Amino acid sequence: MNKLQHRRVLLGVTGGIAAYKAAEVLRQCQVMGAEVRVVMTPAATEFITPLTFQALSGSPVHTQLLDAEEEAGMGHINLARWADVILVAPASADFIARLASGMANDLLTTLLLASEKSVMLAPAMNRAMFDDLNTQKNIRQLESQGVVILGPAEGVQACGETGMGRMLEPEALALAVAEHFQTGELAGLNVLLNAGPTREAIDPVRYISNHSSGKMGFSLAQACVEAGAHVTLVAGPVHLPTPSGVKRIDVISANEMTEAVMSKSKQADIFIASAAVVDYTPVEIAENKIKKSASEMQLTLVKTTDILTKVATEDDSTFCVGFAAETDNLETYAKDKLERKSLDMIAANWIGRESGGFNSDYNALSVYWESGFQELGSMPKPDLARELVALIAKRYHEKNTI
Repeated sequence: MNKLQHRRVLLGVTGGIAAYKAAEVLRQCQVMGAEVRVVMTPAATEFITPLTFQALSGSPVHTQLLDAEEEAGMGHINLARWADVILVAPASADFIARLASGMANDLLTTLLLASEKSVMLAPAMNRAMFDDLNTQKNIRQLESQGVVILGPAEGVQACGETGMGRMLEPEALALAVAEHFQTGELAGLNVLLNAGPTREAIDPVRYISNHSSGKMGFSLAQACVEAGAHVTLVAGPVHLPTPSGVKRIDVISANEMTEAVMSKSKQADIFIASAAVVDYTPVEIAENKIKKSASEMQLTLVKTTDILTKVATEDDSTFCVGFAAETDNLETYAKDKLERKSLDMIAANWIGRESGGFNSDYNALSVYWESGFQELGSMPKPDLARELVALIAKRYHEKNTI
């Protein structure tokens, strides 16, 4: 039931009697695997205490627009960046009106203006307030701006009247949030990726490595999340932020990467091997720094484990995508690797050229599979990643549809 695994839900609570139900909304999201943080309006604190949400979430509850404990006092920016989705439950008539007017007069409205993530509102108010023309106008305006309106439901209200205006039940709201992430081409699938280089130690200060930046692999991880997948990324030593919604495992050596990948491979529906794993590693690692005393030095190297082949041969059900970075004979080498390693797909690119490859923000790919080929032209790596993930999803579903 972990439909929200690795997701970050920011729960906004506004002033209304239904605020007490927000505690259960938080719990339902947690049951589905989400990490939840809470922002309360001043009015909300009159109905339920911040301490309740702090105890349930395990994180501080945010109520102030300018927080001295936040870096630069700009908590609304940090929270807006942190969240994968923002759910406001309950959303009072006053809050809906302020949001529709573009106001930023408390923390919750301000961070919504500062956020580029999806916003979902669960209206809760008296039936007459909900039916009021101004409220309906505000709701329609927010819907036209892409805000998702959840409910309300019809029933007996706290005031004793009956009609539209009850907040949807917490379980229904949590399910609606989960379904928001289950609409992509890889919805519900587990995707495992590796990315970046590895470092093979020679002594405590020297190592063998390559020029891989990890940019393509990290872009692929983000594209898989956007496509609805549950994503685990095994990353070599790179200086890149973790994509939102991705579970990251950091490693250094090829052996560490092998162990991390194989520990997760059984749960993976798709494995994308975008890492540039060093092919050879020293047999022995010097305990102390090797002094520059001789004119020559010899290293004895041994092959590292072929991670991609290991995953592909140990579980036929895993859809395996390889990468080939070549300086010549790209098509020949790519097709040979596709067949030799029993892969479902391989994405090949040139290295040592001006527009693409290691460290560049751009790349182009020639993608091969058993009975087909597609060229993906030069474009920014995030855009290229989305194109490749769409192709992977198409091929995956074709293979698994009988």
